[in-house]
Amino acid sequence: MEDCNKKKFVNKLPERELILNAVEMYKIFADETRLRILLALLENELCVSKIVSIAGISQSAVSHQLRLLKQMNIVKYRKKGKNVFYSLKDEHIEKIINMVFEHLNEKGE
Repeated sequence: MEDCNKKKFVNKLPERELILNAVEMYKIFADETRLRILLALLENELCVSKIVSIAGISQSAVSHQLRLLKQMNIVKYRKKGKNVFYSLKDEHIEKIINMVFEHLNEKGE
């Protein structure tokens, strides 16, 4: 049996500030309303009214959550006339969401 105390361990943890930022990112994904919005944005860029329709939540709730998602650099937007279209910031966000659901789907295997 190996004695783990005899091995030399190197602390490879990221800086504390980066860890705290990761915690905040996980908190963003831990909210059902925000996750519904992100799932709606997985395939397409959408305007607020379409997000409301797909996610099944009120416009005020969608607007509030989109503001938080923008602050966390998870979604981006563009304006076209009076409409504002939202999309995921980059492929990393899409990968995070997809990996969670892949993991959940294989959980019973």
